[in-house]
Amino acid sequence: MRNKNVWLVVIAILTIFSLWIDFSKYIKIPNPLNDSQYLVDRDVAVKLGLDLRGGLQALLEADVPADATVTAEQLVATTNTLQNRANALGVSEVVMQTAGDRRIVAEFPGISNPEEMVAALKQTALLEFVDMGKTPASKGVVIKTDFGLSKSPATPTNAGEIIYHTVMTGAGLETASVSRSTAGVYGINFTLKPDATKVFGDYTTSHVKQYLAIVLDKQVLSAPTINEPITDGSGLISGQFTQAEANTLAIQLRSGALPIPIKVVESRTVGPTLGEESLRKSVMAGIIGLSVIVLFMAFYYRLPGVVADLALICYAIFTLMLFKLIPVVLTLPGIAGFILSVGMAVDANVLIFERLKEELRAGRNLRQAIDLAWSRAWPSIRDSNTSTLITCLILFILGNRFGAGIVKGFSITLALGVGVSLFTAIIVTRTFLHAVLDRIKIADQSRWFGL
Repeated sequence: MRNKNVWLVVIAILTIFSLWIDFSKYIKIPNPLNDSQYLVDRDVAVKLGLDLRGGLQALLEADVPADATVTAEQLVATTNTLQNRANALGVSEVVMQTAGDRRIVAEFPGISNPEEMVAALKQTALLEFVDMGKTPASKGVVIKTDFGLSKSPATPTNAGEIIYHTVMTGAGLETASVSRSTAGVYGINFTLKPDATKVFGDYTTSHVKQYLAIVLDKQVLSAPTINEPITDGSGLISGQFTQAEANTLAIQLRSGALPIPIKVVESRTVGPTLGEESLRKSVMAGIIGLSVIVLFMAFYYRLPGVVADLALICYAIFTLMLFKLIPVVLTLPGIAGFILSVGMAVDANVLIFERLKEELRAGRNLRQAIDLAWSRAWPSIRDSNTSTLITCLILFILGNRFGAGIVKGFSITLALGVGVSLFTAIIVTRTFLHAVLDRIKIADQSRWFGL
């Protein structure tokens, strides 16, 4: 009885918390020790995938000769670099996956200007540290550099045009992270790889008080002054940065250079109208499916079925809460995985209730029948759900390996649903049954149990 009451309290708290998350788009919890800060400050709106929200899907390929070798490490690094760049551009819920040995599948939900995104993907993403001498350079200015050219530095190519010397490229960077001084000034700490440390050390030693521009795709990001020689492979880029600007610059420094060049092989735009229609139909299908299951359980299993329906509602509330907190990007296959997991939750209750009927027919009292039904149905529930989770893992690995986002989405939502269904079937339904049925005499109310 004590354990039952404890579980009732736990379920009640979890349900209230889940409803709060489910009906919120953004949550903020103030910090009682600091009025200007929040303990929690995050977006919990439902994340919709490309097929539900509309946007751009692009197939990218390594732009190298057919006989050239592209390693798995290069492809993964390129995928991460492109994703970081897309995030830095403010695109949310970006999905990028490797496909085969030289292709990347990229999805950009909610993109209203697909042409601009495709153009951004085609950029070389070349990061350069450029010697500006004593000439300052403003942020956003486009300059010419000698990287990849045979011409000597500072040689005019056209009237009034100067080519600046590239000291090194982003390939020499090891790390880049945002820092904040005690005075509240933001900067970027960086470290260099061993081979770049000497090059950078020699250059900064002989160019103190001169300007060194950080250039991405020939556009100046920042042009700090070299205050002192940097010979230990680490340094600080200072300037009049806001926190957002410092974060963006750090991302660009970390992800500026692509390990391999890429090209856009194919792009496809999904209209928002089509996405909205798919979402509407998916929600309607989910409501119809859930309603049919609820009616079936109540009609066939009577009172235990009604109790199971309450647990099923808890299941839906808990699962949506997890989807929003993780967060899970919902796609049509993902919703299908969720609906399938509802069936898995009902399947566990069916096994338990059939065992419950057998125990009641054998003359057990209700408390004994409930406990025996759970203990004897548990091995079947455990094994069936374990096999489903193993299948989800295999689907996730294969989907990740071959760039099949729809397979990954299906496997993730199904696995989460199975995990929550185990909790609701074994804990929630059992607790509710004990709370509602322990004081009922089966002999007087046998019809309530379908006997």
